[in-house]
Amino acid sequence: MNTATASPVMLYTEQTPNPESLKFVTNRMLHRGTADFREEAFAREWSPLAAALFDQPFVKGVYITNNFVSITKEFNYEWADIMLKLKDFIKKYVEDGGEIMREGYAEAMQAVESERTAQQFSGEDGEIAQRIKELIDTYVKPAVEMDGGNIEFKAYEKGKVYVVMQGSCSGCPSSTVTLKSGIEGMLKRMVPEVQEVVQEME
Repeated sequence: MNTATASPVMLYTEQTPNPESLKFVTNRMLHRGTADFREEAFAREWSPLAAALFDQPFVKGVYITNNFVSITKEFNYEWADIMLKLKDFIKKYVEDGGEIMREGYAEAMQAVESERTAQQFSGEDGEIAQRIKELIDTYVKPAVEMDGGNIEFKAYEKGKVYVVMQGSCSGCPSSTVTLKSGIEGMLKRMVPEVQEVVQEME
């Protein structure tokens, strides 16, 4: 690679609605797709970057998508003490061309997703579920991503919509408010069958 043409890695942090999560934004594409690591073992299996971050005692969760990494810290640490260390680490890792995600991750997740989808979208509720998923993907996902997180539609059953919050939105105090006032309100208006939106823990 010709280093003369490589632009330097820029990195800055953004607050998220979750005080325990911070978004580390780079000027490089890190991963097309979403990757949520809440357990170290899962990170070690699929993401060398996430695994390296879990080596730090203060990292509780890592979420990687597009050009940013959202990191959720352990409660007993302050951002003031660890933010610069994390910034330097991520910047150097990306500059050194460190592997972000292992080959095959997207395919493995796709297989899991397809299996789940086959169960979700069958029967009379299947059509409603499909409509809800499209609404969430179109209107909710982009807004949630701005906050360093992600939302995944899980299931629709008897008027209840089940979703999973990832990244900075997982365990965030304000995500419940977002879920209830924002998402639930929109879905009820657009899909009359919806009665409630429930957050599931993965």
